[in-house]
Amino acid sequence: MNNVFEPHQQRIAFIHASWHTDIVLRCLDGFRSELLERGYNDEFIDVIAVAGAYEIPLQAKLLAKSGRYDAIAASGLVVDGGIYRHDFVAQAVCSGLMQVQLETEVPVLTAVLTPHNFHEHEEHRQYFARHFVQKGKELANAADNAMRVTAAARNTR
Repeated sequence: MNNVFEPHQQRIAFIHASWHTDIVLRCLDGFRSELLERGYNDEFIDVIAVAGAYEIPLQAKLLAKSGRYDAIAASGLVVDGGIYRHDFVAQAVCSGLMQVQLETEVPVLTAVLTPHNFHEHEEHRQYFARHFVQKGKELANAADNAMRVTAAARNTR
């Protein structure tokens, strides 16, 4: 068996919610830059937009079951004030994403954040935009580690 993990050959899906994209896509900025520094190929990072965070787990499952991806990352901002209670949505998304990775054996990582307080004013928007860049870098670190550990586990079968 080939035990060499080659980052440039790994295909990753990055799913993001379409609410607050000016903030949420900053996660992609941090995610992409960190992975490129680690030798991943930008052409193998597919970006998929969904309506909201609640829709992320289904798309993650469909993408994982396609067999095309070595990891799936998700980003969203779940804030109080929508149709559903934000804590309900956040819990459903996290539980759904965990279930996807357990069922498909494809690492699924999340930066779907639920801030305790978020207000639609410039100070919070700027703060969370910066915060999402950092979370994107952390998400890339987790994705890199998860893909390496998963590949190693598969090579021991």
